[in-house]
Amino acid sequence: MTDLSYSAGIERCHGPQHQYVLSWGRDEQGQPQRWRVEQEKPQDTAIFVDANTLEIDSAAGLTMWLNKPLSGTYRISFTREVMMQNRPHDRLSDVNLFWAARDPANPDLFTRDGELSQYDALELYYAGIGGNWNTTSRFRRYDGRGKRQLLEEFTDASRLLRPHHAYHMVIEVANNATRLWVDGELWFSAAYTSPPAPGYFAFRTVWSRQVIRNFRVTPL
Repeated sequence: MTDLSYSAGIERCHGPQHQYVLSWGRDEQGQPQRWRVEQEKPQDTAIFVDANTLEIDSAAGLTMWLNKPLSGTYRISFTREVMMQNRPHDRLSDVNLFWAARDPANPDLFTRDGELSQYDALELYYAGIGGNWNTTSRFRRYDGRGKRQLLEEFTDASRLLRPHHAYHMVIEVANNATRLWVDGELWFSAAYTSPPAPGYFAFRTVWSRQVIRNFRVTPL
């Protein structure tokens, strides 16, 4: 387990407003990756980064968008761990994800402040793992018109969160379906006739402290 907030030489990224931009990681061409942060409580929230690891310490809702759309068929992979050390924002809940996200009404996606209901009008896939104080894991499709269709839901302990466990997660956007794998097991899937339109990926959480490592996007 890595606790970046207590490590020397780590960059602390903290924006005084509800939105700011940070750099973390590199793409397959070695170029720096830019992220757009949308946060409900900027005064109480921080993100710590080093070359390969990112720690979110969030007091409320937070969405961290990769600042470029992804198109075609692709795979997103990373590890993600919930920190539990009796610190103010340590809560075993809300390992959440948005992908293939777009705003049908606005070409500028980045207009929000991290509160979940503000995303209801987007078109996207949403995985909420360990939501509602780690009692549910849900997969939804937002249709861009306010409907948040529930595709799958689990409440058994094997599909909820464990503290201090680095989950290896893989999202695939393929020609005929999108899928989310967790530690090598298929958790969620949704079929379609063609890949979604170009859209954005985001890490999402609410009142939690989490560490993310080894983020990669590769073509299928």
